Amino acid sequence: MSARVTTTVEELRRLLDSGQPPVLLDVRWALGDPHGRDHYEAGHIPGAVYVDLDRELAGPPSPEGGRHPLPDLADLQASARSWGLGDGRPVVVYDDLGNTAAARAWWLLRWAGVPEVTLLDGALAAWRAAGLPLESGPSAPQRAANAPDPGHVTLRPGGLPVTDADGAAQLAVTGLLLDARAGERYRGEQEPVDPRAGHIPGAVSAPTGENLAADGTFLPPEELRKRFEDRGAGEAAVIGVYCGSGVTAAHQIAALAIAGFDATLFPGSWSAWSADPARPAATGPLPS
Repeated sequence: MSARVTTTVEELRRLLDSGQPPVLLDVRWALGDPHGRDHYEAGHIPGAVYVDLDRELAGPPSPEGGRHPLPDLADLQASARSWGLGDGRPVVVYDDLGNTAAARAWWLLRWAGVPEVTLLDGALAAWRAAGLPLESGPSAPQRAANAPDPGHVTLRPGGLPVTDADGAAQLAVTGLLLDARAGERYRGEQEPVDPRAGHIPGAVSAPTGENLAADGTFLPPEELRKRFEDRGAGEAAVIGVYCGSGVTAAHQIAALAIAGFDATLFPGSWSAWSADPARPAATGPLPS
């Protein structure tokens, strides 16, 4: 994955002031918080369009597909057009949670063939820290100067790799399978939302939160590279990532890309794996 992953606040500010602004997407979402749109309307970066993760970045939940299965491509394309995406126009996405939710939009659009999609490094907190203004209420998609009406993007799947439960099980044996959830969920000490506690046997714990510095920006590439090499990424022929439902795993894939590693997403993640009683669950820390 060679495409750029992040955009800085200063770069975004200059782009928004230009005659060719990017499409700016606000993916305000957190597990257990259904008020994303309210948070967006209370204050967002000027020109940003709200994206509903549960409704627009995922298909209907099911035991087989998990809590956030990939959306139908036609549905995703309709949503992307409503956000103002056009072929060849760059996209910047952010949230208010260190980009751990926004990365789902970043991954999905890259998977669907949009070449220029970046995460606002530091997310909304970095914009606020720079003293830049917010606006409230709903927002319509911005148009680039002399551009056709927004909403003419054509999406094509396959831009990034995915795997299923069987593939994830195989990766845990023959490659490297990273579990992006918090350590206590990996170890099986608690499970707040999914049917069983634990992790996929052979998976290695790599909590998403450890990709970030204290200010919510991604760690420098060399630090991320060491983090993943310490978990076996340097020797693995193929790297896979899962989390609870395929959301924060996308953030892990972004961090891996910054570090110079390609990775495969298991979209169903633990929510699908744990719903299948035939799938084993391991508990406890990493083996010594």
